[in-house]
Amino acid sequence: MNPMTNVKNVLKLSERELSGNSKTSWHDQYKDSAWIFIGGLPYDLTEGDVISVFSQYGEIVNINLVRDKETGKSRGFAFICYEDQRSTILAVDNLNGIKILGRTIRVDHCEQYRAPNADMTKVDELTAAIRTDGCAPSQIIKSEPIIKKEKEEKDVKSKNKEKKSKKKKKKKKSSKSSSSDSEA
Repeated sequence: MNPMTNVKNVLKLSERELSGNSKTSWHDQYKDSAWIFIGGLPYDLTEGDVISVFSQYGEIVNINLVRDKETGKSRGFAFICYEDQRSTILAVDNLNGIKILGRTIRVDHCEQYRAPNADMTKVDELTAAIRTDGCAPSQIIKSEPIIKKEKEEKDVKSKNKEKKSKKKKKKKKSSKSSSSDSEA
């Protein structure tokens, strides 16, 4: 299908959703994926350029700007993983069909994208985990352990303060007793 037709189809879906004819959002089918596809990028854009444009809708945790293996030049499309899926909806709705350096870009959801298999020995643990598990949103766990941890940290700090104040009191007492001993 023609790339411009894809752009127009996504815009039509968004307009239909705004009119209130549908009960659910068309974005719901992609609720388990935080990846988006970007096509039609100018060839001279770098990863940093793409990140600076797309980071306005959320925290980007992974980018794959596809490059030619022989020349290393961009092939004009990329895949981005956001920290959460809500950012993908914003990016698709707001950046699909815009012009960057005179080229109209296409932005759409990716349902089951996985980052390419690279040499896993040269990457840090977080990047390796993202490449193997993906970065789709996980269920939010209740924040009670975090609150308990914060309370424990506060308790430790207050205990440390108490110890310091006791040491100061002992020093004052010892200095008073030693000064009274020297006077006698």
